[in-house]
Amino acid sequence: MAKTPKELLDIGGREVTVSNPDKVYFPQAGITKLQLVRYYLAVADGALRGVARRPMILKRFVNGAESEPFYQKRVDGKQPAWIDTARFTFPSGRSADEVVVNNAAQLVWVVNLGCLDLNPHAVRAEDMDRPDELRVDLDPVPGVSWEQIRDVAAVAREVLTDMDLVGWVKTSGSRGAHVWVRIVPEWPFVKVRRASLAFAREVARRAPAIATAKWWKEERHGVFVDYNQNARDRTTCSAYSVRPTPEARVSMPLPWDEFLRCTPTDYTLFTVPERFAAQGDAHAGIDAAPGRLDKLLALAAAQEAEGEADAPWPPHFAKGEGEAPRVTPSRAKKAAAPPRAKLPVITIAQAKQKPDALAGLERWKARHPAVAAYLAPADVLVDTNRGRATAWYRVRINLKSVPEAQRPPPEPMDPDYDPKLEYAGMTRDE
Repeated sequence: MAKTPKELLDIGGREVTVSNPDKVYFPQAGITKLQLVRYYLAVADGALRGVARRPMILKRFVNGAESEPFYQKRVDGKQPAWIDTARFTFPSGRSADEVVVNNAAQLVWVVNLGCLDLNPHAVRAEDMDRPDELRVDLDPVPGVSWEQIRDVAAVAREVLTDMDLVGWVKTSGSRGAHVWVRIVPEWPFVKVRRASLAFAREVARRAPAIATAKWWKEERHGVFVDYNQNARDRTTCSAYSVRPTPEARVSMPLPWDEFLRCTPTDYTLFTVPERFAAQGDAHAGIDAAPGRLDKLLALAAAQEAEGEADAPWPPHFAKGEGEAPRVTPSRAKKAAAPPRAKLPVITIAQAKQKPDALAGLERWKARHPAVAAYLAPADVLVDTNRGRATAWYRVRINLKSVPEAQRPPPEPMDPDYDPKLEYAGMTRDE
């Protein structure tokens, strides 16, 4: 049997194998695995800036962009000795040794595993408990236009400026946009998420018609500012990631002025390398001046003092102190509603034929003339029910209009037809 073809690449003095280089990863665009590798090598400086020293979850599309990916958290021990790793602890308390990509050879190694996009955590390997990045994920609800996403991004930029923070914007490569904020690694995940929640609520306060910080989908409108992307185990695609779209769209870092007039479909695996070679990385300065969260945390304290409870966490996190009920608003509303009083409805007749049922109604009225005088037409309920092959009829009386002291007790039905017994060829008298 012929050996599976492979491509050996010398990258920074490392020999890296690309298996099945001609395997088509993007059928509609005709893009092969080797073309994906070549793309990442062309933008390696920018891609590495987004992932360097960060533990990464491997999102592997082993059968291409149109297949379902699987997520690999742990290295399997088969990786080359030159692959860096770091131990990441999850909310459950369990941990995993995850891949850390620090150079182009390691980058190609993970791409060869089927990683179309790169999904690092917001921490560096040297401090796994204190993020150095606050992530603003602008996630549109279905039907929201790109123009509205740009408008919300502009508001997000204003809020960040007011909080003495610098946002670095990029398209998500899918439907939304991301704004990354480098911060001093001084606060644990829970504090960074708290700051992110305050930020999201402030964006929604300034632009209530187009933005929301509501976690439950049934409450959202416009663009959701997803604060929970800053929870401990969250990952989001990094800059220059190729997304699993038919045209191999890229999560593209841009200057703000260009982002606010861009069309995200312009940035693909085919178009980005040429731009990168000509203009370089728009996020080249992202690490130069990390900011502080003091103002955002003060805003969070002010919001809490005004009665804003902690918003829901992702479902697998333990419920936090002060967290709002972790139940959809519609279910909460239903559960909180007082039980409705049972209506005083009695059944007085069941019959195979409708005239027989109505005759029973008249006999009941004759027995209770004073009660019948209180009844409105809507209080007499004549129901048509489907039997096995034909209909049968039931008469009920709603006594809500009758003074409670004058309501007659239930009586044996007249007539008293039982459709279940007839199904067996029997009558009640038998």
